[in-house]
This record gives sequence, C-alpha cells and structure tokens, in this order.
Amino acid sequence: MPQYGVIGLGTFGRKVAITLTEKGASVVVIDKNSEKIEEIKDKVDVALVMDSTDEESMRGAEIENLDGAVIALGDDQEQAILTTAILRRIGISPIIARAIDSLYAHVLNIVGADKVIIIEEQMGEDVAMRLLAPEILEKVVLTTGHILAEVAAKKEFVGKSIKDLDFRKRFGVNIIAIQKKVSKIDDEGRAFQATEVNDLPGPEDKIEENDTLVVVGSEPNIEDLVMQKGKK
Repeated sequence: MPQYGVIGLGTFGRKVAITLTEKGASVVVIDKNSEKIEEIKDKVDVALVMDSTDEESMRGAEIENLDGAVIALGDDQEQAILTTAILRRIGISPIIARAIDSLYAHVLNIVGADKVIIIEEQMGEDVAMRLLAPEILEKVVLTTGHILAEVAAKKEFVGKSIKDLDFRKRFGVNIIAIQKKVSKIDDEGRAFQATEVNDLPGPEDKIEENDTLVVVGSEPNIEDLVMQKGKK
C-alpha cells in the first residue's frame, strides 16, 4: 500500500488527505494545529502535531519512506518553502506544493518541489476545460507526470476498432481499458444498468455507443483526443 504525507490541514490539505485514504492509500498528516489534527486523526493512519519547519522533528517522525508528499500550507508561503526544502533533504519524492502566486511557485520549484499548484489558476483551467472538453469525465495525475483519464467515447469513434482509430499514433495516448454500460436483470426480474470493464482491450475491439475509454497520456495529448486535433 502506498503511503503519502500531507502537510497542512486547511480545506485543500484535508480534502487531499481524506481522498487519498478513500482511494486506499496510507496517509500521514502533519499540522501544528492540534485541533485540526484531532478532527482528522480517525480518518487517516497517522496524525502528528508538529511544526513542519523543524527538521529534527520531521526526521524523528520517520517519514523518509513516504511515496510522496503534498504541502498544503495555504498562505503561509515561508513555511511552505522551508518545509519543501526539508522534505527534499530527507529524500521524499515527488513533492507537490500549493502556491498562492507564480512568484512563490517559482521559489518552491527552486527549493525542491516536483510540481506546484496555484489553486486559483488550476480551478480556472478546470472550469475552462469542462466547457471545452466535457468528454473528460475524471482524471488523475500520475507520479510520472502523465494523466490517467476517463473519456466518453466520441460519436466519431463508435463502430470503429482500436486498430482503426490508432489512438497512439494519432493522439499519443494509450487505451488501457474500456468501460461498457450493459443492461442486466436482477434476481427479482428488475432491469438495471451495470458497468463491465474490458481491462485488456485488443486492437480488434470496437468502440460502442456510451463506452467510456480509460486512457493514459500527457494532458495536451488527451485534450487533443477529445477535441479531435490528432494526426490524420
């Protein structure tokens, strides 16, 4: 089971910690506010009241084997910068940090953050993409920097095989699964919709109406896929 650290329990950090836990990860949270730790301690594996800028205490917490960390310290950017540098010295990677503007984002990158999120900018991008590419149903950023996304099959894909569509060549993405809606009857004779997953789709498998494609690729390539900007 992967284990991640979340430093800072504001709205953003708390949501990250709980979501990671719900998705099956082991989570260590750190905050110097004991009330915030008390509120979340039963929802995560480890909850520590600690000043994340105290390197000796951080090393004493034995967090060097974390599979990654999220620094969610809100507007306290000095603390975020110091915490990032400490985590980098400890050897934790990847480090994802929240910044309030591009200047702090640049500094966080310099001191060791692998990825920096400016929440307001990210929200703006997400809203715009929901308008431009509503076919992207869900997406997850992988540690490699690639995106795993669930994409509603476009009508142009229906009736064609994976080989015919040549997603990798045209769009630079790989199809790793196809989710299909199927009608079934329960034990009491009632009809219901279920989802069947083909997690090993072959080149001859065809895309059907209402299919959801699970794809992996860079974010620009996935956007090209849903906007039909791939190579002909």
